[in-house]
Amino acid sequence: MATLTTPQTNFSAEPAENELFKNLREFLELQHLYSAAIREIQTKLEILNEDFNVRFARNPIHHIESRLKSSASILKKLKKKGCEISIESARKNLNDIAGIRVVCCYIDDVYDVADMLLRQSDIHLVKVQDYIKNPNYNGYRSLHLDLSIPVFLSESTEQVTVEVQIRTVAMDFWASLEHDLRYKSDKNIPADICKAMLESAAAIADIDVRMQEIYREIQKLE
Repeated sequence: MATLTTPQTNFSAEPAENELFKNLREFLELQHLYSAAIREIQTKLEILNEDFNVRFARNPIHHIESRLKSSASILKKLKKKGCEISIESARKNLNDIAGIRVVCCYIDDVYDVADMLLRQSDIHLVKVQDYIKNPNYNGYRSLHLDLSIPVFLSESTEQVTVEVQIRTVAMDFWASLEHDLRYKSDKNIPADICKAMLESAAAIADIDVRMQEIYREIQKLE
């Protein structure tokens, strides 16, 4: 059974972010809306994972994590994109205010989970980036889906976009360590180390493919 984590609510209403939020109510409404969208998709994923287990006696999802962008991060990204500083602008121009990471056992599971999600009539695909078939420059691999989902509130229904990253355990292992090494370091990383990290990504990807092949071979056994 997949482990579901509670969304990390990192919004803050520091004075520096007051240009984004006019008042505390706006802050709370945005927080509530995107938290609700995360719960909607997490529930769908949990149901799909349980149904898959009933039908095929295994879970394709290893675990699920989620997060909300902090108000400081929202503000920074709007400024970087040259967008208007407002809640409306953030909702229109940023697809990753809410994020869900789905970690699967095998590569096939990544695409199976994506297909199961996209078959649901209330989910609309806004954008897809396949970094598995086309790895990022640094070796990063993951399937990114920007999904729009309705959130039913007491007096309205709001369409909310959530970024869903789907990857294998191996991809998540590399991405987590690479982020820790590259982005949490205050040092300039030399080219030879960057090359070594890229080679490590390729080696881990090869193992990922081999584990998928082994699983398929085992499934053929009587």
